[in-house]
Amino acid sequence: MPPLNGSWKMESQRKTYGKTLVELGKTRKDIVVLDADLSSSTQTAMFAQVFPERFFNCGIAEANMMDTAAGFAASGKTVFASTFAVFGTGRCYDQIRQSIAYPKLNVKVVVSHAGITVGGDGASHQIVEDIALMRVLPNMTVIVPADAPETAKVIVKIAENKNPTFVRIGRADVPTITMQEDDFEIGRAPVLREGGDITLIGTGIMVSRCLLAAEELRKHKIEARVINMSTIKPLDEKVIVKAARETGAIVTAEEHSILEGLGSAVAMTLGENASVPMRRVGIPDTFGESGDCEELMTKYGLTAENIVEAAHEVLSRKK
Repeated sequence: MPPLNGSWKMESQRKTYGKTLVELGKTRKDIVVLDADLSSSTQTAMFAQVFPERFFNCGIAEANMMDTAAGFAASGKTVFASTFAVFGTGRCYDQIRQSIAYPKLNVKVVVSHAGITVGGDGASHQIVEDIALMRVLPNMTVIVPADAPETAKVIVKIAENKNPTFVRIGRADVPTITMQEDDFEIGRAPVLREGGDITLIGTGIMVSRCLLAAEELRKHKIEARVINMSTIKPLDEKVIVKAARETGAIVTAEEHSILEGLGSAVAMTLGENASVPMRRVGIPDTFGESGDCEELMTKYGLTAENIVEAAHEVLSRKK
C-alpha cells in the first residue's frame, strides 16, 4: 500500500479501463467492445481508435446493446459492454437477466459514473442500487475496484474467464491505495491493514476512507483491520468470518444504498456464521441530488469521520 500521508495520487478508473482494453486488444483478437453512445465518457473510445473494426457504437439503445453483446458472446467473442451505471443496469435489466446471466454468456458489463460521485448530474444519473440489482442475478460476478491499478487488474482477470461479470467504476478520480505488484483474485478480499479491535470492510472509493478512519482510530488506541472487498460476488466469506471472530466488531462502507449492497451481504454472512456487533456506512434509503462530489459524500455520510463514528458505536456494543 502507498504511504498513508495524505498525498495519495489521484487517478481515473475510466482512463485506466480504456487503456487496459487497448492493451488486451493487441493480443486478444476475440475481444470486442460495445458502447451506448458514451465512449468518450466511459473511455472505450481509446479502443475504438485503435481497433475500429472491433468497436460497435450501439447508440442510445442500451437494451439492444446487451442483446447484441449476448449475440457476440454466443459466437465465441469476449465482449465488453459499457455505458453509465444508471443506464447499464436499470434500463436494460431484463436483457442482462434473460440474454446474459441466464445462458451464462461471456459478457463483461463495465459501467462508469456510478454512485453519487456523478455529482452535478443529479438523482436521475446517480444510481445507488446497481450493486443490488446485479448481485441478486444467478451466474453474475460483481466487482467494485478500489482504485485505478486494481481496475486494470480486474479487467485483465475477467477477460481470462467466460463468466458474466459486472464491474462498477466511478466518474471522479480516486486515491491510489494499491500497488502495481499487488495481486487481484476474484472472490478474494485482501487485508490492507492488520488490527485486532475492529474490522472496517470497504469497497470502491470507500476503501481509502476506511484506511483514513483506521489512522484516526489509532489516535484513540484502537487498532482497526481494513479489508478491501472489491469482489461483492462471490463474497470472501472466509475473510469476513475470520475478522469477526478475531476482532469482534464490523463496520462496512460503500458508495451505494445500505440496502442489499456490501453491508447487506456482510450482514447475512455474519448472521449465519459469526454474529457480532455491526454497522453499515452507506447511502440511506433515499435518492441523491445534484452537487459537488465531496459535498455529497459529506451530506450522505460517506466520510472517514462517519466511519470513525460508526466504529465507536459498534465498539460500545462490543463491550
